Amino acid sequence: MTQPVYLDHAATTPVRDEVMAAMAPYFGPRFGNPSSVHRWGREARVALDEARERVAACLGAHADEVCFTSGGTEGDNFAILGASRSLRAQGRDAAITTPIEHKAVLAAVHQVAHEGGEERLVRVSHDGLVDMAHFAELLDRRVAVASVMWVNNEVGVMQDVPALAAQSKAAGALFHTDAVQAFGKVTIDARQTPFDLLTISGHKFGAPKGIGALFIRRDTPLEPMFHGGSQDRGRRPGTENVAFAVGLATAAELLLAEHEVEHARLSTMRAMLEQGLRERIPDVIIHGEGAPRAPHITNVSIPGTSSESMLMALDLRGIACSAGSACQSGSVSSSHVLTAMGVAPDIANAAVRLSLGCLSTEACVQRTLDVLTTLAEKSRVGKAASASCAFEPIEF
Repeated sequence: MTQPVYLDHAATTPVRDEVMAAMAPYFGPRFGNPSSVHRWGREARVALDEARERVAACLGAHADEVCFTSGGTEGDNFAILGASRSLRAQGRDAAITTPIEHKAVLAAVHQVAHEGGEERLVRVSHDGLVDMAHFAELLDRRVAVASVMWVNNEVGVMQDVPALAAQSKAAGALFHTDAVQAFGKVTIDARQTPFDLLTISGHKFGAPKGIGALFIRRDTPLEPMFHGGSQDRGRRPGTENVAFAVGLATAAELLLAEHEVEHARLSTMRAMLEQGLRERIPDVIIHGEGAPRAPHITNVSIPGTSSESMLMALDLRGIACSAGSACQSGSVSSSHVLTAMGVAPDIANAAVRLSLGCLSTEACVQRTLDVLTTLAEKSRVGKAASASCAFEPIEF
């Protein structure tokens, strides 16, 4: 039987063996609550503090600037709502973002408006790049926070976060970036780039689902999302998930240690995939290809096909991919990202996201090319036949 192909690493990744091994003791003999003062608690506290220091080192940050979260959605909400609520009394009640963000950011910015503030959307180009002039135009004394995703989760386009962060700081606004797809794919160093808040999520790089981190630069005003405890300096009350924090730190260190080799490997495979599609399907559309992109994501539309039908057909042949974000309850609908980039509805409804990662090989790419080409041909022939039958004049 043909080995299945997993090309949905932007949705999630398998937990690495090294991460499982690092976490195992904290499900067993080292089960203590890090807030307890006895030896079991102290042991857990040491592991938690070390994990925080390790994650901080991966971000170029101080340990007290790392807040463990349940993942990207919590981190994005905490950053945007926490910042806007903290600065509202100063007259800063607006939040800026782009129309191509993850829904966690878009919904959080919408909540800012629901609470009496204002949401502002900056324009993007057809390649998915932020209109820098429009961004500067939207920045004024009312803006509390601007949030721009570093690497887009659907098309892989990379924004100029250093420039955006610098512009925000010059205007007196806080700057947040969702780096869930960027961590390990681009160089992130809090000492060099002036972002105030940054989100990562562990299950995108070999840690379990349910653990992430929010970088909070020292002295950044941020109102807590939860209340009821003093953990993490009162920023995020509740008993900490020691095992998963250790897992996150282990996965982050492994990812960065392998960054250069893996970046080159994924870049080569993506080039092979895209070149193969161009040769076999000349009218294929690669979204965002005119902009800088991270190496692990390619989003393509084959005119005359549909995302839903293509995904089902690929799955039946053992190939897993998606139509965009994996956070829409399994739904297949027109991508808000592609729509904001000005992609025509019929082309947006044909989009398929192929995301490479640890399970990807050149053999996987070749098999995917073969299957995609066959499915595209069948789909087009089928549509042509249906159209012919539907509009063929009837002879009497």
